[in-house]
Amino acid sequence: MTEAPQHEEVLRVEDLKVYFPVKSRGVFPRTVGQIKAVDGVNLSLDRGETLGLEGESGCGKSTTGRAILRLIDPTAGHVVINGTEVAGMSRRQLRPVRKQAQMIFQDPYNALNPRHTVGAIIGAPFKIQKIDPPGGIRHAVQEIMERVGLNPEHVNRYPNEFSGGQRQRIGIARAIALRPKLIICDEPVSALDVSIQAQILNLLQDLQQDFNVSYLFIAHDLAVVRQIAHRVAVMYLGHIVETAPRSVLYSEPMHPYTNALLSAVPIPDPRKQSERERILLGGDLPSPLNPPSGCVFHTRCFIAQDRCRTEVPEMRTMGPDHEVACHFPITQPLKGGVIHGPDPGLTAPLPGEQGYWSETVTDLGGVGTSRLDSASSTDEGI
Repeated sequence: MTEAPQHEEVLRVEDLKVYFPVKSRGVFPRTVGQIKAVDGVNLSLDRGETLGLEGESGCGKSTTGRAILRLIDPTAGHVVINGTEVAGMSRRQLRPVRKQAQMIFQDPYNALNPRHTVGAIIGAPFKIQKIDPPGGIRHAVQEIMERVGLNPEHVNRYPNEFSGGQRQRIGIARAIALRPKLIICDEPVSALDVSIQAQILNLLQDLQQDFNVSYLFIAHDLAVVRQIAHRVAVMYLGHIVETAPRSVLYSEPMHPYTNALLSAVPIPDPRKQSERERILLGGDLPSPLNPPSGCVFHTRCFIAQDRCRTEVPEMRTMGPDHEVACHFPITQPLKGGVIHGPDPGLTAPLPGEQGYWSETVTDLGGVGTSRLDSASSTDEGI
């Protein structure tokens, strides 16, 4: 971990929305729906801080990062980078902003132009921004290559001559070339071997200490986020459901979804592993084309009640820098063995109606537990 961040805001995101239109077929296609990939995200990031953004695949993490840098145009909301509103800027107006904000992409194989040499790839930001560094671009590129652990003599080689870890180092070198204040890291180690992941994470932390850069670190690997982040934001179906300092979120999670994510991480101690609760969520992530009403997590939540299906929860402050979007936050450790979430294919009953839930939950340590039993043995274990 790097030292504590400074209180100088580098990034502020307010009510960010990214909707993709769904068109009908035919000669005159019309919009018949919208995929709500990101729906009302709020984030902030200080200088020298790392904010981890985690969640299931398809929850909108990468879309959020791309919308912040305007690689995807947001539908609505505000994005302020280093004091400058970028949401409504043209491509020409965005050019100076890109000196301050860069991105490291997930796939090191497709993120680099195979027809360009390493020197041309890392030197591109200098040419685009019309910056002539002392000693020339080639000298600056070789210095950057050495800083990220690459041999400066390989400046004229092509990306296909490097391994996956080396290609990711090339992408990192390109991102830090102009010494930006903000870097969006879109799952930068997910395509790498475990040993190489550790090297890349250590490199990112060293660069943060040297250049005081801020990271928005997108990942679905909880161990990776825990290693590098100062704060963590958990995302589900386009919404931020919980944010907290790293130590607090991993020890005292309050949102049911965060608890489910952490329960999936094994503990390398058989005794402790057997004593902890295990939360099994039913089904897959609901479609962003038709998200659930009320709380978007209620179709899979193991403590959902009637209020959750009709009322959208607001972010509640539960402690210093700890916010949770839940009507019934979990304030005590869960107890018991396996806890099953409801099957999203079954509809929870409205008051006065009959319906099905998947499992009865017992002993949740003070959390509301009003649930219906499974109607038949065929529903058990869903």
